[in-house]
Amino acid sequence: MGEAGESADKFHDECGVVGIYGHPEAANLAYLSLYAMQHRGQESAGIVSWNGARVLVEKGMGHVADLFDEVRLARLPGRFAIGHVRYSTTGQSLLENAQPIVYNTNKGPLAIAHNGNLVNADEIRRELEQEGSIFTTSSDTEVFLHLMARSRAEDVVAALRDAVSRVRGAYSIVLLSRERVIAARDPQGVRPLTLGRLKVEGAPRPADAFVVASETCAFDLIDAERIRDVEPGEIVVLDAGGMASASFAMGQRTAFCVFEHVYFSRPDSHVFGRWVADVRRAFGRRLAREHAVPADVVVAVPDSGNFAALGYSEASGIPYGIGLVRNHYVGRTFIEPKQSIRHFGVKVKLNAVKSVVSGKRVVLVDDSIVRGTTSKKIVRMLKAAGAAEVHMRISSPPTKNPCHYGIDTPRRKELIAATHDLAETQAFIEADSLGYLSLEGMLAAFGKGEDQTCAACFSGRYPIALAEPDPQATLFSFEAEETAEEPPASVPAPPVRS
Repeated sequence: MGEAGESADKFHDECGVVGIYGHPEAANLAYLSLYAMQHRGQESAGIVSWNGARVLVEKGMGHVADLFDEVRLARLPGRFAIGHVRYSTTGQSLLENAQPIVYNTNKGPLAIAHNGNLVNADEIRRELEQEGSIFTTSSDTEVFLHLMARSRAEDVVAALRDAVSRVRGAYSIVLLSRERVIAARDPQGVRPLTLGRLKVEGAPRPADAFVVASETCAFDLIDAERIRDVEPGEIVVLDAGGMASASFAMGQRTAFCVFEHVYFSRPDSHVFGRWVADVRRAFGRRLAREHAVPADVVVAVPDSGNFAALGYSEASGIPYGIGLVRNHYVGRTFIEPKQSIRHFGVKVKLNAVKSVVSGKRVVLVDDSIVRGTTSKKIVRMLKAAGAAEVHMRISSPPTKNPCHYGIDTPRRKELIAATHDLAETQAFIEADSLGYLSLEGMLAAFGKGEDQTCAACFSGRYPIALAEPDPQATLFSFEAEETAEEPPASVPAPPVRS
């Protein structure tokens, strides 16, 4: 089994965006920022710069470091640039859908990079096509450009305000317009977006450059200083006048995606006002209190389970051990021996440390279970390495619902927690016990209530109305009483996919 098969047992990262304003090496800094955010999308990458006369574009399919070299970056001169790494959540994985998307309008050339998903994109697209618009991609991001081009407003920022008044969903976007970089975030703030300042060597303080990115780990690599988050419902304009801000939606209920802290964001990033590593440790400590078990060692499923496992160890007093080692040099495909090796795909990426787990009662901590096939293989791997018991602990609630706001997730029927109860899931993954962090415990550790977050993948309560509501999920409402969820039907365990 290759990478594609094993990676299907995880939620996929969505996208990462960056904008650089006012630096002589804008494209190079965008490249480094995208490299730091490669975890947010591995299908395609692109950078667009403004050289003072026209927009220049370089993009392709694959990883950032494979696509960009000194020659290609040299074709992107200018002090202004935006960039994007993509994992497709709408639109196929094709070069035509790689971002940033560039569009020539009556307001001049525009380039846009988008992280998120518009829930009413299809509706708007149909309307625009009926009025004569011709779309060149199948990505929902292109909707922004068509709406801006059709706006009667002459100024780009005013046209953007018109566009965001029409769309609904999750979007953290950066735009390049001649000698301006513009950033905007949806009124609920579903996806992260942060502003930073970058010192230009040899220039006085007023000549400092600005940077905006999905995660602050990008700032660290390029020595940028974090200023603040782009607020939900805010447009930030970076131009010759400095930084200007305007709100287009005030006072709406926020919906910060809690899964950014569970899995997607890098642990060294500052997201939604908190360090991701600190939140994951808090998840682990709460998990230990909710699901204690006599054991000898706490082992993380690397890398996303590392900090939750540390928190579990701290709260339980059970020693933390590195019982699984990850191979960080795994490519997208493998040449498997003709004689089949059991659980080949997992073994290529992970291996048990026998001296740590042999004869031990192991608490195995992971961030989530999606289909369950990978969890089963890891449990089997630990027991083959001599573990006496393996107790699976998950630092989030059971994942029962797909995401509609920019994360590529399986259909509901493919989520094991949606079709199996706790005992059936435990039996399928062959663990000696199984415990999930409760929704209440997760939100308490996150430090925000459900009225401030999006936890729909766990609860089924979607904070932004969907174009066609999922009949198996309830729309979030503070006024309406929540409908008690029927227990999932007992069905046979799905076969291991290979």
